[in-house]
Amino acid sequence: METTPQLATAATDAPASPLAIAASGITKSFGDVRAVDAVDLTVHAGEIVAFLGPNGAGKTTTIDMLLGLSKPDSGSVSIFGRSPRAAIAEGFVSAVLQTGGLLKDLTVRETVQLTASLFTQTRPVDEVLERAGILDIGSRMVGKCSGGQQQRLRFAMALLSDPGLLILDEPTTGMDVTGRRDFWNAIREDAARGRTVIFATHYLDEADAYADRIVLMRHGRIVADGSATEVKNLASGRTVRAVIPEADVAALAAFPGVSSIESRGSATLISTSDSDALARHLFTRTDAHDVEITAHGLEDVFISLTSEGSAS
Repeated sequence: METTPQLATAATDAPASPLAIAASGITKSFGDVRAVDAVDLTVHAGEIVAFLGPNGAGKTTTIDMLLGLSKPDSGSVSIFGRSPRAAIAEGFVSAVLQTGGLLKDLTVRETVQLTASLFTQTRPVDEVLERAGILDIGSRMVGKCSGGQQQRLRFAMALLSDPGLLILDEPTTGMDVTGRRDFWNAIREDAARGRTVIFATHYLDEADAYADRIVLMRHGRIVADGSATEVKNLASGRTVRAVIPEADVAALAAFPGVSSIESRGSATLISTSDSDALARHLFTRTDAHDVEITAHGLEDVFISLTSEGSAS
């Protein structure tokens, strides 16, 4: 009989193949709406992948198919070479959802112990509580826990089966800055030991800082897939921010390479493909001061690739 894989040996004992996730041409429609449109997704063991996109992009539907909660109309999904349902049954996959799944009249420890009783083999309760950063509140009633502490509890529950793949939905909702940092440090340590992580988040700074890969969806399709640097490079150009007394907006808009101009208080923000030429112009032909030049960030790419005006 095959047993649940232990993370401590995953890096050395887990086979290089099959992949953690192999999805090929998966499609899912609801009536006339095609929520996921021929998506291909390959994820290797130990990767941390951020799954981004606006509401309605198809992220949740894709994750549901990875978790075996729904079947694709066409295409195929395998998790460690198994069907999603088989992978979950064998303890290879856990999910941390944003809401639900907690009984407020139990303590934190009792909740984890109850969840552990559902598995034939688990990591020690104290171990997962410590990894989730809530060992010191084990006797606290769940109903008395903050939103961030409840999310950490869900994380501890997900770690019980020592899954090879962890799927997180808005994992740091309700956590303060320190809590978010500690949480992602723990995730990084797990990934270094072989665990694969896919997370959906609206905190673009988290995706930028902690993901090895960013997968961006729009209208059911993947429109970007790569490292944070590679994805950010898809939005060419830079932004020049300057205080320009009596700025001639029409002249600046007509300057070669300028794609947009925006006023924010006393400052003017100019998107351009040639920031050097624009900066020289501002310094020599205007009274501009407090000039700053920045590369486009992940938010700029997100807006560019997911806005209604972008190409499909």
